[in-house]
Amino acid sequence: MNRRKKIKQLLEAHARKANAKLAPKSNKPKYISKADRAKLAAEAAQESVTSAE
Repeated sequence: MNRRKKIKQLLEAHARKANAKLAPKSNKPKYISKADRAKLAAEAAQESVTSAE
């Protein structure tokens, strides 16, 4: 009984992992670090200054 239970648990775990890979990704936006956000903001500010001239 014990061996059968362990094998069943393993097979179920593998199935769960496979299903998780096939599942659609969440709509959560990709993480952008604080430094990258600052760099993007600086580039946007520089572009707006250049286009305003």
